[in-house]
Amino acid sequence: MNETELLFTEILNCNRQDLYLNKEAFLDKAKASLISKALRRRLQGEPLQYILGKTEFMGLEFKVTPDVFIPRPETEILVEAVIDYAYRLSPMAHCVLELGTGSGCIAISLAKYLSGFNITATDISRAALNIAKENAETNNVIDKITFLKSNLFESLAIPACPAGGCDMRYAICVCNPPYIPTQEIEKLQPEIRYEPAIALDGGKDGLDFYRRIIKEAPCFLREGGFLVMEMGFNQCMSIKEIFRLSGKFEIIDVIKDYNDVDRVIVAKNINSKS
Repeated sequence: MNETELLFTEILNCNRQDLYLNKEAFLDKAKASLISKALRRRLQGEPLQYILGKTEFMGLEFKVTPDVFIPRPETEILVEAVIDYAYRLSPMAHCVLELGTGSGCIAISLAKYLSGFNITATDISRAALNIAKENAETNNVIDKITFLKSNLFESLAIPACPAGGCDMRYAICVCNPPYIPTQEIEKLQPEIRYEPAIALDGGKDGLDFYRRIIKEAPCFLREGGFLVMEMGFNQCMSIKEIFRLSGKFEIIDVIKDYNDVDRVIVAKNINSKS
């Protein structure tokens, strides 16, 4: 459906077919006012997802407010990559960490479509975590996810690995970090400027979070664990170089999006003494 159809079907509580078949249906004053207000907000540039208060991702419904970044279709590729690599792990590798969960769309989708995995989802924003928890409740996976307020790895304890015991570190770390260069944010289309700046601003070159995550992740990933991250346009080579300089990862996959743009990078932790 296009945006107009989404708006009308939501407010009129009908499906697309009924929208066109019931042309003689009476539009009461209250609904007419709702539609008029919504259209004015949209004309001012506010994203339709914020106007409706929800969006769809991986076939699931998510509440969204200006406290959280709106899930994009491209990020479904990130989720699908994590699911793919999760099934390549040993049966004992059941811990997944998501950094910067926002609406919770990644962690919740993983909890929904991956069986037997324990998921920890962090975010620096308490408001975002509240939305994520609400979405987890709505999608019936609240018992499968631990939500934690943290600036990336800051509030996470490094799991102990007793001699000869089980490595309790994470098997997968996944993140869709802020990757827009600071100076480019003001040049973006009006819709994006409604979204939280903290979810957009990747620093001077857009790569600040990749540097931090790649540097710190080995302490939290078990040997052979995967770091899976979404990337912005034309950032792949620079991110590969950050990985190379770290000396702790082997890049094993780069996945393109629907527009043939390098969108997801997968690297394996090869440093057994991280």
